[in-house]
Amino acid sequence: TTMVSRHCPSCGRNLSRNSYSRNQWSKPVGLSRCHACVESGRSINSNNATNHNRALQTERRNNASSATFPYLNLSNPFAEGGFRWVAKGTYTVGERQGQACVCKWFKTGHVFETSYFDLDIKAMEKALALVKEWNSRSFIDKIVQVNIPQVWTFQDHGYGDSWAGKKVLQEPFIDNYVKFNSNSGWADGSTPWPRVMQALSHFSYHVSGGQFVLCDLQGGIYSNAVVLTDPVILSRSKTFGVTDLGAMGISSFFSNHRCNEFCKSDWTKPVDTTRYFTPQQGTSMIATGANRHVPTRNSRAPLTGIYEFSSRF
Repeated sequence: TTMVSRHCPSCGRNLSRNSYSRNQWSKPVGLSRCHACVESGRSINSNNATNHNRALQTERRNNASSATFPYLNLSNPFAEGGFRWVAKGTYTVGERQGQACVCKWFKTGHVFETSYFDLDIKAMEKALALVKEWNSRSFIDKIVQVNIPQVWTFQDHGYGDSWAGKKVLQEPFIDNYVKFNSNSGWADGSTPWPRVMQALSHFSYHVSGGQFVLCDLQGGIYSNAVVLTDPVILSRSKTFGVTDLGAMGISSFFSNHRCNEFCKSDWTKPVDTTRYFTPQQGTSMIATGANRHVPTRNSRAPLTGIYEFSSRF
């Protein structure tokens, strides 16, 4: 079959049909613009102040100091990741009072030391820096945000609370949850937002000088932004935990990556694009030298109960 393509007058690239919306494709050649050019809010006269403000909007924090979680929500987590349970609660003190939140804890058991979450926080800090850089470049007219978790501790209310003293990762709840790509090379390229996320992953490699790939991107799609949570950092130093598949993970990502209308032609790629891991939607982890796929269960509605526990810094 012949690939149908068209020249975009805004960026000058010759792009395939799926790089254009139905509305843009219906316009005459020379007037139809690709997704990237339609979405881009960057103008020739954009200034550094605007780019700085976009970077500042990247962080999505708790902005609260207390939350409650019904006991049955904690006993019946509504979602799970590769190695953590997720329960839904409500902020009770702070700017987000009354809004939904989540706490996450290890499937292997509860922990009482903040240090157990060091690698999570380390990966999030690196992800935040890379996404801030993406936002500051104004590739698109919407913001990519990152949920910033904090380590919170369940308090003892004097009722023999079984959760007292246990530490969890606490962050705002995300609606409209979608998985965009994984850390083994799998990607959803069916609609513009997943392709934006693939471009973000490619950009992270380019802007870091080939040291990192931000991937396993998942989160919620909102009218003015996408909010990401639990991203994975692939690094050549392999220092970001069990989901960091190292240099072979970076190669595997690019073995399956196909540049789209949101990528730039001058962004670098690794020389080695060998597929070392089989692309799969779930998050892959290194365990005893093997690549292990741990699928994510579909979310279920949270339960309600009488007993509530609060968690604080």
